[in-house]
Amino acid sequence: MALLLKRRFQPTQFKSFLSSSMNVNIKTILSIIGKSDDVIVRHFSLGANTEVNASILYLDGLVDTPNINFMLSQAMLFPDDEQHSWSKVTTFFEKSGDVVVHKTLDETIEALLKGLTLVFIDKYVSVLSVDMVQTNDRQVDIPSSENIIRGPKQAFVENIFINMSLIRRRIKDQHLRFEPFTFGERTQTKVFVTYITDVIDPAVLTELKTRLNRIDTDAIHTGADLEELIQDAYLTPFPTVYATERPDVVTNHLLDGRIVLIVDGVPFPLVVPAPFVQFIHSAEDYTQRSDIGSLVRLLRFACVFIALLTPSLYVAVTTFHQELIPFNLMVSLAAQSEGTPFPTLAEVLIMEVIFEIIREASIRMPLPAGQALSIVGALVIGTAIVEAGIISSSVVIVVALTAISSFVFPTYAIGIPLRICRFIVLIFASQLGLLGIFLFLMLLLLHLCNLKSFGVPYLEGLSPFIQKEQSDSLIRLPKWLQNYRPRFVPKNRSIRQNTPKPSKRL
Repeated sequence: MALLLKRRFQPTQFKSFLSSSMNVNIKTILSIIGKSDDVIVRHFSLGANTEVNASILYLDGLVDTPNINFMLSQAMLFPDDEQHSWSKVTTFFEKSGDVVVHKTLDETIEALLKGLTLVFIDKYVSVLSVDMVQTNDRQVDIPSSENIIRGPKQAFVENIFINMSLIRRRIKDQHLRFEPFTFGERTQTKVFVTYITDVIDPAVLTELKTRLNRIDTDAIHTGADLEELIQDAYLTPFPTVYATERPDVVTNHLLDGRIVLIVDGVPFPLVVPAPFVQFIHSAEDYTQRSDIGSLVRLLRFACVFIALLTPSLYVAVTTFHQELIPFNLMVSLAAQSEGTPFPTLAEVLIMEVIFEIIREASIRMPLPAGQALSIVGALVIGTAIVEAGIISSSVVIVVALTAISSFVFPTYAIGIPLRICRFIVLIFASQLGLLGIFLFLMLLLLHLCNLKSFGVPYLEGLSPFIQKEQSDSLIRLPKWLQNYRPRFVPKNRSIRQNTPKPSKRL
């Protein structure tokens, strides 16, 4: 079966051009790709007074039509005494774009499907492809998912070459590399593996290339497709590959010795290795002073526990450990719960499900309607469900605090596993109380300690405790104290800077 699958995804090899007849070659290509309205064939002659016929073949919508019309008009000016010189013909068409000579059918069809224009000259076996691809790309705009107050306001786009330029503008280093790969038998998706040669760990780069080289698939549409094919573990809700749309974040990771995968057509490059703390850090941490950035980062880490444990702590304490609740608060909670038809666990689960529905609906709907739905839905449903006596107001407060805390994280991917784990820990708390919560946290910690991202422990920077790793982990020390790159970078490449402490001279 493995052999059959391997054969299934091998590219089809066609026969070489053996015919010198232009019409035969064109008919052969049309018989392979099929005839459709966007396949255009146009005939012309080289020179004004010659009988040397030529044709072009292209896919309408992928090429720059005005540029093609200009090229055909210039063909009449080709000198009559030079039409039989192949080098002169090639030089002539180089005025319209980059020219590549193809001698096999598979190369020719591949060039056509990429949007290049094929030029056939009668009585010549070879075919020219001229790069006149039309680009209708989205312009560089502000980030839509990683907004910051102070800092760059640029985001990646779908054009892979624009994304490369955004990185090169920030890293003007001769050691910066963009290594090309192509994946997908049918989509032929281009991916650039980006790294800085004198900073990365060669073992991590070798491991990444090994995983990329064993990919054998029909199509790669998004970065998520590639992520699933190269990630370390699939039986975990926690992401081990980091995706961002900010060029400044990508350049910081490159300078820290990480590797970036830029996928054509995807505005979210992938970063590896990706430990847990990386998903909690924000670009805002580096655009503020270190003390302010550290306080906000600590608040973000605290929200991890609030978003994960608040509903389960409420269920555990009100169900099993009422003695931990102050008397006045206990009286208030009892008064609110009086008359509600469901136990505490059911109330929390109902409200959690309602908030998850509102969250998903607000994301999928158009932007103005989604914002109105999230606000009105939360207010109306929350107020109505309490007044109807179905859910106590304290449960609404707990679930609302949990939902707000889950929006604090700068990366959407890290909020999803916390939402999943929140429902699991609720079951533990409803059965064993605080003991169940501690049991779940031990299991979760064991799971996280067992995870790796391209050989790097998932809790790198948190456990084990290494002093020099704490300069940019839970807190962010001033820039002049961040002298070392992460621990997974080889020792001979680990020094980032040697800037001394600022001194007072006045």
